[in-house]
Amino acid sequence: MTATAESKQRSFPKIEFTDSEAGALEFPSSRSRSFTYYTPAKKRSTMYEDVTVDVQPDPDRHLSQGWIYGFGDGPGGYPQEWTAAKSSNWHAFLDPNEEWDQTIYRNNSKVVHQVELCLSNAKRARVYDGWNTPWLTFISRNLGAWMHAENGLALHVFTSIQRSCPTNMINTAVAVNAAHKMRFAQDLALFNLDLSEATENFDGTAHQEVWQSAPEWQPTREVVERLTAVPDWCELLFGSNIVFEQLVGTLFRSELVMQIAAGNGDYITPTIVGTGEHDYDRDLAYTRNLFRLLTRDPEHGEANKELFGTWLAIWVPRCLDAARALQPIWSQPADKAITFATSFDAATDKFRSLLEDLGLDIPKELDQ
Repeated sequence: MTATAESKQRSFPKIEFTDSEAGALEFPSSRSRSFTYYTPAKKRSTMYEDVTVDVQPDPDRHLSQGWIYGFGDGPGGYPQEWTAAKSSNWHAFLDPNEEWDQTIYRNNSKVVHQVELCLSNAKRARVYDGWNTPWLTFISRNLGAWMHAENGLALHVFTSIQRSCPTNMINTAVAVNAAHKMRFAQDLALFNLDLSEATENFDGTAHQEVWQSAPEWQPTREVVERLTAVPDWCELLFGSNIVFEQLVGTLFRSELVMQIAAGNGDYITPTIVGTGEHDYDRDLAYTRNLFRLLTRDPEHGEANKELFGTWLAIWVPRCLDAARALQPIWSQPADKAITFATSFDAATDKFRSLLEDLGLDIPKELDQ
């Protein structure tokens, strides 16, 4: 006997479209290949803006329920309280250099290639043989000591704060600043090694004793070490790029080394030191842009100016002491084509111009 089983009819739920599915909504830029969640600085957004603007979350803009992560012993995300400076819109800052991941490697690769080519040509042509002993001593002691300042700023100033800023645009600029400092310090180290191998008249270890105990360099060392202890990321950036670099950094690099190297038969050092000056020129551009926004902020501008005045009162005297302590090194080279007074006046004039551009009062210490 056979039993016939009735076949069961399977039913499936009917698909209903509610227009809430991902991609269902049509809006003006649905088919655009550019991001439209921010307002670009110009008519069209740039690649820099696409990869940096609003990449870092912010409860004031996109996180309706506050930070989605935090630290066990502190606030979450990127607190604006990590600096005493205030802004009505931190996201208004855009790096004029438009630095992002690709440009970091591309630009530094060009500089590294330039330095390598310069050093290899110098060794091939045996140019170090023609340098006089006082100039070799000057390079070993002073340019070697400056290597420690660059390394300290790279590791313990800019690297330490590149996570602290409230937007991805500021953090990226500071991270590039750290990379610049680290690369320049390493360039100076390679230069020191090449000179040590090329001539017996060059003491490649002199910079250690100079940085640790030479009287003329101790105030500079003190300022660098004091900077590393500042918890406020904005004060750290202000003290480093606005004050220290203007009164000490450019004084030594631009107003001394770059001015007297050629007169001492040295065309190699200006090429290497020039890369550091080029780096600072770019880093100063973003720093000026940031602090100009803060001093011109419609809500917090006046309070920021008052705050920056207190920072100037702290760092200007220290950096002036460091600058004046370096005066003896102006007399060390055989060819003394420039005086300390001339170099110091040039550096302080640039500093005054920068402060005027930011709308800040000129510290009285500059006139003493």
